[in-house]
Amino acid sequence: MSSAPAKITVGFIPLLDCACIVAALEQGFARAEGLELALVRETSWANIRDRLIVGHFDAAHLLGPMAVASTLGIGHLQVPLIAPFALGLGGNAITVSNALWQEMRNEGATLGGPPQMQGSALARVIRARLRSMSRDGRGDESPLTFGMVYPFSCHNYELRYWLAAVGIDPDRDVRLVVIPPPFLVDAMRAGQIDGFCVGEPWNSVAVAAGVGTIVTPTTAIWPHSPEKVLGCRASWAQENAPKLDALLRALYRAAVWCDDPANHADLAHMLAASRYIDAPAELLHAALANALPLARDAAPAMLPDFFVSSRHAATFPWVSHAMWFHAQMIRWGQIQPAPAHALAVRNTYRPDIYRRALAPLRVDVPAYDMKPERFFDDSVFDPAADYSL
Repeated sequence: MSSAPAKITVGFIPLLDCACIVAALEQGFARAEGLELALVRETSWANIRDRLIVGHFDAAHLLGPMAVASTLGIGHLQVPLIAPFALGLGGNAITVSNALWQEMRNEGATLGGPPQMQGSALARVIRARLRSMSRDGRGDESPLTFGMVYPFSCHNYELRYWLAAVGIDPDRDVRLVVIPPPFLVDAMRAGQIDGFCVGEPWNSVAVAAGVGTIVTPTTAIWPHSPEKVLGCRASWAQENAPKLDALLRALYRAAVWCDDPANHADLAHMLAASRYIDAPAELLHAALANALPLARDAAPAMLPDFFVSSRHAATFPWVSHAMWFHAQMIRWGQIQPAPAHALAVRNTYRPDIYRRALAPLRVDVPAYDMKPERFFDDSVFDPAADYSL
């Protein structure tokens, strides 16, 4: 008699990059590894964090920087989390209201333009507004407001990186607020925010609703940029190594399935269900195909590698990603530098567990844990040279 499947409860947020978690369940990859997956939909990253650290979830669809922040005890409880698997690359974009887009166009932005062009136009809009406010005595008027999904997120750091690189101070020239992904479009529709950085499908939902215009995918700011990870408590991982390894194998197989264009139509309809993302399948399919309309009634723009599930070592937990996140936490004043943090940050992303789990599959995995990270402004983050505390 075969043994009963081992149950694992995984929390997720309705975003495109929950795809391989959903596919692991729906396509039977988890069952083939002897697992019974229970997926629980949440609306905010704070809820995901809290339910993961108190044990409601065994693992979760998690923001990569959130694992680092929890391990260091920044902004909440100090609970060591690990990230042994990445849930893809890319999938984020920066969208602005149509009113702000018209102002940016007047300052030289073009639909689908490079991030330097778009950011420079935004900088000119902001400078003109500040001059007007000063001249008219409207010093109490609020600056442009941008939404992002969580303080410890790729979205926050990518948005800040882009703004700062074009001469916009993200802490002085604009206002950044936290809004859960599913609520960003409604906040823009209500005029509460002027722009946001979020993962798909919510940029495309804003465009389809006639509410916003996509200014730039974040993969244009940071090619092959990291996104979500599978996160779990370090203690749970240690106590449940066989289950965790089986889960990583199921997710890897699911990620390969998700990356195959022949499966995109089925995957889009699967994710569109109300129990998962609850968004139009055609918008999800467009993002999977790396072809997004940037404005309403515009032809789809081809965005190579906008979202990648398995290619380019997309599932590998690069330690250099964790190190860059920590460097941004220091840069933006979320934590003070301390030598004791270095080892904890390095131990948050766990390529050793990834290699152990996937060894039976005999697939190619990177032989090293870190690599240089290159950005649109020609800067390079080299963890071997630049990461110092």
